[in-house]
Amino acid sequence: MKKIIFFLCVFSQFLIGIPMIGATSYGWGFKRNDQHEQPDIGSYAREIEGTSAYYVGSPDEKNVYLTFDAGYDNGRLADILDVLKEKKVKSTFFVTGDFVKRESALLKRIVEEGHIVGNHTWSHRNITALSAEELARELEKVETAYRDLVGKEISKLFRPPAGEFNREALEQVKKLGYSTVFWSIAYKDWETESNRGGDYAYDHIMRNLHNGAIILLHTVSQDNLEALPDIIDDLRNQDYTIKNLDSLIRPPQTGGLFLFKGSVKFFWVN
Repeated sequence: MKKIIFFLCVFSQFLIGIPMIGATSYGWGFKRNDQHEQPDIGSYAREIEGTSAYYVGSPDEKNVYLTFDAGYDNGRLADILDVLKEKKVKSTFFVTGDFVKRESALLKRIVEEGHIVGNHTWSHRNITALSAEELARELEKVETAYRDLVGKEISKLFRPPAGEFNREALEQVKKLGYSTVFWSIAYKDWETESNRGGDYAYDHIMRNLHNGAIILLHTVSQDNLEALPDIIDDLRNQDYTIKNLDSLIRPPQTGGLFLFKGSVKFFWVN
């Protein structure tokens, strides 16, 4: 009996350390269109169904959501915050542990100016290659550092580094109390060595605009900084309302919104 108990203890410890790699590890993506319709995510709809994952809002309302990923700062973020403040826009910033440690003044400003801060993991690791224990530690370290710096809890919004995911990882994120936030508009704005100019960023975002768009921007892009004032102005000129994610996303214990190409389906998952 003692041998059996010892084996079960060892085996359970082994399972805790197994990475959450399913049959496939995916990189978030979708099929764009030029009709200003919500993008088709194909088979990914089945992967995220039943998890606390979002990528878009309602197709029937002219709402859009600006979100920023912030892993480090290269001098652009303060100016981006100036634009948001001038235009009276609130956004969500997904931050890494390195950003929390190195950019404490900027993070405090983000919070003080009324923006939401989400979790982008401590070390920007592929979550599908982590065990459940490792993923929990990645998120908890950001939570602790944020709490120590700001004096409040970080929001339970999560963005997977590089958009890498699978069902197993998303289910674990949900168990940890987080909603996963993907996106429906993005471009390679993290490639800071190949600045294309503000017109490029503006054209890409406005050309792919649609109801319920969750727009992903990176805070290190000069193109984004140059384009942001015109993007905000023209969104409003086209009667879009710029909202923040707290108006869209419900806590995972009460459900999630999943939209499928061709029809709209709402799943409230306990």
